[in-house]
Amino acid sequence: MTDIRASRGLRPVINVSGTMTALGASIVVPEAVAAMTAILPQFVEINDLHKLASPVIARLTGGEAGFVTASCSAGITLAVAAAMTGNDLAAIERLPDATGLKDEVIIQTGHVVSYGAPVDQGIRLAGAKAVLIGQATSCYPYHLDGAINERTAAAVFVVSHHTVQYGLIALKQFAEVCHARGVPVIVDAASEYDFKIFLEQGADIALYSSHKFLGGPTGGIVAGKKQLVRDAFLQNRGIGRGMKIGKESILGTIAALEAWEKRDHIGTRERETGLSPPMEADTDRQTGCHCRDRSGSDAQPP
Repeated sequence: MTDIRASRGLRPVINVSGTMTALGASIVVPEAVAAMTAILPQFVEINDLHKLASPVIARLTGGEAGFVTASCSAGITLAVAAAMTGNDLAAIERLPDATGLKDEVIIQTGHVVSYGAPVDQGIRLAGAKAVLIGQATSCYPYHLDGAINERTAAAVFVVSHHTVQYGLIALKQFAEVCHARGVPVIVDAASEYDFKIFLEQGADIALYSSHKFLGGPTGGIVAGKKQLVRDAFLQNRGIGRGMKIGKESILGTIAALEAWEKRDHIGTRERETGLSPPMEADTDRQTGCHCRDRSGSDAQPP
């Protein structure tokens, strides 16, 4: 094949950094390329494509429903907005004016990172206020419980190598504290390889990039509890309009997900591990942090 980069004066790239947006994220799998090529010349009802995507997303993530949006970052904003408005269409049209709505979203200080833009900006775009808890390298359940009040709409948990990898509350305990107070948990798992673990550990919504390890077109996958996912999808009638995604990316994501089911995951991971230098620390990638042994000397504060 002719390298289109040369014809457009673009520099060739040898990627040794992984699935990074700044490098074009990933190589799109052939199944997704074929699906996108086939749908591009056609008209189609977009909502029918979304209906087609939902059961595929649910099957692979273990969620009840799902849809595709512009990016994982867009997914954060839409999920936060959903927790604020529910299915109130008037409130959806008012955002980011959050007057009369729950407008506080809790996040651990060690999770407020930048992946090209600040995580908390995705929260603020919905009209909400990010409430930071704990310190960068130290956060306990009492920080989380103490921050929940009548204005709390949701809590966001970030799984990423960018976050602090020790001293923070693990996802399962984070979700338990939130659910005991009726607060939904939104997990940003943009680049994570395991589709099911986050919903299993208590997330109400889990968010993934379709254009990274999945090898799909640029997009974000929203998966989780049916009502909350539906309320997030309804944001397309408001602030989500600027985050809409095209027919080719929806169908391309579906094709990438279906290809994912057939992939030799063990073989792929073994090849990747063989190409990677040994890790200095055994990072808990399922929760995004090295969580303290809370039964030890560093377990609980006085």
